[in-house]
Amino acid sequence: MDRLEAQEERRRRLRDTVIARGFVRTSDLAEEYGISLMTAHRDLDALQAQGWLRKVRGGATGLPSAQFHGSVADRMAVMAPAKQALARAAATLLVPGQTVMLDDSTTCLLLAHRFAEHAPLTVITNSLPAVTTLAKEPGISLITLGGAYFPAYDAFMGLHTADAVRAFRADVLFMSTTAVTNGRCYHTSPETVQVKRAMMESAARRVLVADHTKFTKGGLYALAPLTDFDVLVVDDGLAAAEIRAVRARGTEVMVVPRP
Repeated sequence: MDRLEAQEERRRRLRDTVIARGFVRTSDLAEEYGISLMTAHRDLDALQAQGWLRKVRGGATGLPSAQFHGSVADRMAVMAPAKQALARAAATLLVPGQTVMLDDSTTCLLLAHRFAEHAPLTVITNSLPAVTTLAKEPGISLITLGGAYFPAYDAFMGLHTADAVRAFRADVLFMSTTAVTNGRCYHTSPETVQVKRAMMESAARRVLVADHTKFTKGGLYALAPLTDFDVLVVDDGLAAAEIRAVRARGTEVMVVPRP
């Protein structure tokens, strides 16, 4: 194993340690991994830049499991059948010839796999897996959004990405969120919130695609109220009272049967 491989392996283990314990002092990490305090700080800086953890005074913290968004692979495995059903339903809202904006969520990645059925489309996205998927599809004109790359999300995030979004106008936006609490959407990453808000400002129609478990979770950063969305696509696991409340506030709700 060369020096760079050893560094990546150490950072992976250090990341897992912080997330598992919730909070770890920098000095303890340096001692545990046999590295200098300066090296520990550099490792934490790199992991924070990638979106895995947060540096705080004296150490680093990982968000609780109810808030930590997880890697793309982790998220793809959660509620997979329901997400597939939601993607199928959301695809029925597409109209050939539209300009579509797509966020970095795994549910919308599944939706991207259905875009070719509704071509021609122009697609604007910050999601690297979506770019890889759509680049092969005839009839799809693809616009990618640059910025800082976050491996934890496999997407481009932050101020520069948000600025790039504002250069465009889309007919429809499809996006998801980490959590919905008391009629408001939340996310775990401020950089993600920046981009999603810019996307919402740049779309004529906004569609939120979220499975019912999102309504039982908490999030750290407020994104937007549900009333800012024209349509909510959700599975039938969401309580009837919650569905009625969303509709009463003026948002159309498409209820999708669970597989």
